[in-house]
Amino acid sequence: MRPTLRPDAVLVQAVIAGALSFAHLHDLAAAAGQTGWKAWAYPVSVDLLLVAAWRRLRTLRAAGAPAQSAWTWFTVALAASLGANVATAGLLDLGHVPDWLRILVAGWPALAFLGGTLLVHTPAPAVTPEPPAENAVVERAIPAEPEQESPPALPAVEPAEATPEPIAAPPAVAVPPALVAHARKVADDHHARTGSPIDTDTLRARLGVPPQMADAIAAQLA
Repeated sequence: MRPTLRPDAVLVQAVIAGALSFAHLHDLAAAAGQTGWKAWAYPVSVDLLLVAAWRRLRTLRAAGAPAQSAWTWFTVALAASLGANVATAGLLDLGHVPDWLRILVAGWPALAFLGGTLLVHTPAPAVTPEPPAENAVVERAIPAEPEQESPPALPAVEPAEATPEPIAAPPAVAVPPALVAHARKVADDHHARTGSPIDTDTLRARLGVPPQMADAIAAQLA
């Protein structure tokens, strides 16, 4: 079956608008002194620059690259097309075109050639490949070490009970009360500084007494 052609309102509107803009550009170029085929070439040049700048703009935006140059040439082509349409609306006497408009029309080919060359020969931005979403982690199974059997426990040998030797009690040493009072102050000072009670060796070193007397003093301080 042959496909049925159905009119598209958007396409029809685009064709009509393009034809009218094409005609306005031709009339303006002809009024500015461009006769013959040159007047027909101006609309083609303006429209091609507009399309090329738009396509370049979409390519740069899709790649995430700066698009200032494409925007500039798109604006230039749009201004030329829009200006020609407005100029032919009766605001400008096409029979007496001003000199500045003739200069603009005559200089348009060089401007359009420069814009088209820059748009075509600008290097395309390099697309950086996206990294993988997740790094694949390969888990390597590690074989479990075989359990080693512990050797059988040997029966414990109970040590022979040793008969404790009687500890001889230290001979009683007479300690003067004044020395005991002084030792108590030393012990209190040591406890206040260190937070722990004073031991016998430290007490003996602080008082300068023999070991037997230091033991006797420590027993009274306890």
